[in-house]
Amino acid sequence: MKRRVKKQFWLSPQDARELKRKAKLCGITETAVIRILLHGYEPKEKPDARFYEAMRQLSAIGNNINQLAVKANSLGFIDTPMLKAEALRWHKFQADIEAVFLRPGVNNLKWQ
Repeated sequence: MKRRVKKQFWLSPQDARELKRKAKLCGITETAVIRILLHGYEPKEKPDARFYEAMRQLSAIGNNINQLAVKANSLGFIDTPMLKAEALRWHKFQADIEAVFLRPGVNNLKWQ
C-alpha cells in the first residue's frame, strides 16, 4: 500500500516520551505503533533472547525431521505419513510461539 497522505500533529513532551518508549519496547517505529493502534490492535513488546533461542531450536528440530522424512521415504523403512505429521505439528508449534510473542493482538485498551 502506498502511503501518500502526510499527517503532522503535536504531542506533549510526556506523550512524545511515552510513544517513543512504547515503540522501543516493541522494537518498531513510532509510526508503526500509531498505525497498529489505528487498526484496533495492541502492539506487543519485543521478546527477549530466550524466545529467539527457542525459535532457533524449533527450526533445527523441524529441519531434522524433514531430513529424516526424506531419507525414510527414499529407503522405505519408516512410517513416512507419521513422520510428516510430526513435522507439521512442530511447524504449527513454531507458528503458535510467533503468534504469542510477535504478532499484535486486538486492542483491549489495557496496553500501558
